[in-house]
Amino acid sequence: MECPFCKHNPVSKHSSTTKGRLKYIKYVCPACEKTFVQRGALKRLPWQQRPIQLAVVLVGCAVAPLIALSSGLLKLLPTDSGEPTDAIVVLGRGENFRSQRVETVTELWQRDRAPQIFASGMNDAMPIVEMLKAEGIPSQALSGESCSESTEENAIFTAALLYPQGVRKIVLVTDSPHMLRSLLVFRSFGFTVIPRPSALPDDANFGFSTYLTVREYFTLASYALLGKLNLRSSTELKNPPTEVLNRIASWHCRVKG
Repeated sequence: MECPFCKHNPVSKHSSTTKGRLKYIKYVCPACEKTFVQRGALKRLPWQQRPIQLAVVLVGCAVAPLIALSSGLLKLLPTDSGEPTDAIVVLGRGENFRSQRVETVTELWQRDRAPQIFASGMNDAMPIVEMLKAEGIPSQALSGESCSESTEENAIFTAALLYPQGVRKIVLVTDSPHMLRSLLVFRSFGFTVIPRPSALPDDANFGFSTYLTVREYFTLASYALLGKLNLRSSTELKNPPTEVLNRIASWHCRVKG
C-alpha cells in the first residue's frame, strides 16, 4: 500500500480498531511521517457467509427428530378392527381436506360401521353433510354441529350433542397428522375412539405435510400442558356446561341432513 500523500510505498501499519462489522487500520508513512486510516469490512466466518443455507440446515436438524417422533407416536394408535360403532364422527379442517374425508366416511358407511354420521366444524359441517348426501347417504343418518373452531371444541360440542343420545363408541375421521391429538381429546370426553385417518389433499407436498406434523407436535404438547387431555367427569359429560348449550342454541349450530 502506498502513502496517499507522498506516494511512498510501502507504508507501516500502526494500529487497528473495530466498530461493528468495520475495521479501521491506522498507517504511518516512513517517508513523510504522516498517518492515514483505511476502513474495511471484517472477514466473515464460514457460517456467516451463508446464513440462509445455515438456517435451512438448523431447521432441518430441529424438525427431523419431531417428524420421526410423531411418526413413532402414530404407530401407537389403535388399529381399526372393523367392529360396529355408535357413530362416525368426521372433523373439518378446511375446504381442501373435505373430499378425502367424505371418501373415507362414505366407505365406512357402505361397510355398515355405524347407523349415523356426525360432522363437526364451524365452516365444514354443513358442506360435508351436503357432500355426503350427494354420495347417496340418507339425510336422516346425517347430523353435525357448526359451533366448533378448534379440535377441543370439536370434542366439546360433539359430546354435548351425541353423549346424551348414548353414543359412546365412534369411528373418528381426520387426517393422519391431526389424528393423535384428536383421538386423545375425544377420549378425554368419554368416547371409545377407533381412528380412521383420511388422506391429505392431493396437492399436499412434503413441505406442507411436514408443516402439519410439526404444528401438531407443538399443539399436542400445549394441550397436554394446559390439561386439555384430562378425562372429564361423568357429571360434566351427562350435563354439558350451560355456556356450551347456550352457544349451540344462540348460534344455531345444529346441522341436520
